[in-house]
Amino acid sequence: MKDNWQYAPPTGEPGDEENIKRYQYFMDVIRHRVTTRAFKKNQTIPRQHFELILDAARHAPSGANAQPWHYIVVTEQQLKQNIADYFVAEQRRRAKLKMKFPTPDYSGIASAPGLIVVATDFRWVRAFPVLKDDDSDLNKMYHENAERILLQSVAASTMSAHLAAAALGYNVWWVTAIGQQEAQDAMKPLLGIPDELSVIDIMCFGTALKAPYKRYKRELDDIINWNKFDMSHYMTSEALDDWIINKRKHVMYRDEKNVD
Repeated sequence: MKDNWQYAPPTGEPGDEENIKRYQYFMDVIRHRVTTRAFKKNQTIPRQHFELILDAARHAPSGANAQPWHYIVVTEQQLKQNIADYFVAEQRRRAKLKMKFPTPDYSGIASAPGLIVVATDFRWVRAFPVLKDDDSDLNKMYHENAERILLQSVAASTMSAHLAAAALGYNVWWVTAIGQQEAQDAMKPLLGIPDELSVIDIMCFGTALKAPYKRYKRELDDIINWNKFDMSHYMTSEALDDWIINKRKHVMYRDEKNVD
């Protein structure tokens, strides 16, 4: 896809009627980015749609403008099935370990008409503020921050892709349970990913098999703090543990009417 786009400053004044209208269109896309974990069969995603989605992804901000992301578009059904098989096995492993985590049904990955694997190269941390060839505690601090910069950059790009898919009318699924080394060892050979790269997450999208629901979102007043942190928003360890035990399963899989 040839990039003929040229930057032009926004028209009008910030917050004027035209820009509020643009914001409302944008919020309509955000609100309709709804997760689904099972998709209609026999749907074909046009190549152009993959390109439109990833064109949005590449315009995301990143530390040092390093753009440390790679996207692997998976269209072969057997590859999708192999990826799904790994996650189903992981799902069963968690059950045997009695993690008590409400794991989704990963078999739906194989049904996704659109599947994009997100990868990054952690060597890009060298592009951020680090003290090279230095084992000091100070350098460890900078190195940890550099990894955060990299992950935030990839997350920004991935979120742009999700919003682009939603704007095109697709439902999406952000699959993130791949941090462990075993997952890396399983995914990389399937997709020909070099050892130096890491799989970060997987984006599935298509038309939902069943009507999806909007999951619970915290109210604006619960997340916004003015000038200083509002201590009424602070959760003690006991309160957080109570939320995990009693509410997590509701906010993950039910609509907001069922949270309390």
